[in-house]
Amino acid sequence: MRVWYNRTFSSVYAAIRLVRAADTAGRFTIIHSNANRHTPAALLAHEFHREPVGLESTAYVDWCLEFCRAQRIDIFVPGREATALAAHHARFLEIGTRVLSAATPARLQLIHDKAGFYAETRLPQAPVAEFRRFEDLAGFDAAWAELRPRHAKLCIKPSHGIYGIGFAVVDEERSSAALLLGGVEYHIGYHDLRRGLAELGEFRTMLLMEFLEGHEYSVDCVGDGGRLVAAVARRKLGQAGAGQLIDMRPEIIEATTQLAADHGLNGVFNVQFREANGKPRLLEINPRMSGGIGMACAAGPNLPWIALKGFADGFDTVEVPPVANGMRVAEVADALELP
Repeated sequence: MRVWYNRTFSSVYAAIRLVRAADTAGRFTIIHSNANRHTPAALLAHEFHREPVGLESTAYVDWCLEFCRAQRIDIFVPGREATALAAHHARFLEIGTRVLSAATPARLQLIHDKAGFYAETRLPQAPVAEFRRFEDLAGFDAAWAELRPRHAKLCIKPSHGIYGIGFAVVDEERSSAALLLGGVEYHIGYHDLRRGLAELGEFRTMLLMEFLEGHEYSVDCVGDGGRLVAAVARRKLGQAGAGQLIDMRPEIIEATTQLAADHGLNGVFNVQFREANGKPRLLEINPRMSGGIGMACAAGPNLPWIALKGFADGFDTVEVPPVANGMRVAEVADALELP
């Protein structure tokens, strides 16, 4: 069976490694494509192909369709343009390719829009942080006036974004220059922020939110049409070099189970939580593999394999090992020669 992972985040390297390690019978031929021929994942895939650059979404979907036809792809696990590709399952099925999408196009669009996602989410086990959206300085000032009296610290983030790009805690005491010189990351001075927003005029939707001070949890999961098949929760430890702790906190697993059902989640996905006053709060759903997928799998379940084997043959054919709760895990960098 020929399985294609297209261009995506660096976690595809760990995913291919884990799938190949579990596939002792050699059932799956793994194909990877990327515009960068030096991508490390090319070392692990059975076949590597170069992707074109500069294609807009519709043209890229058409290219993927032709690639699947020419390469006789049985299962396509999309990374790049995953939301657009989720709308074209029928076209791929016509040529014999099944597409493993994390959710429907509408759900993926909602998940990627944090303002809309937060507004719709009802999660008693882990409610979202209080937030307000803004697109100009007046909106920011109004949001600040409403939220600041209720919360000791506020932060900003874009409504659409990944990897924490655009996130910053708002510091009312220090300037951005003082924060920079002090080595304080992901912070911005309040007065500098207001001045910058005024200069921009209008901009993409941003969120002003209460800042959650507690432990952060990352839950790597496998779903089957909304049913949570497997989950591994990692608690991030504050001390450098201390790794992460596998912490299967019941209310976090319960909240993740509800989110999977509410959004009909499939394949490998990730959910982020953070504590406030000892209670978990939802940050976001990432409808893709996380960068820490390897650490999660060290605790027992091989999540990329479970997702692929279950999608290919049915989840009744897959054994899900127990999670080693309380295990401490870490990633260690390893040098290799690139192709």
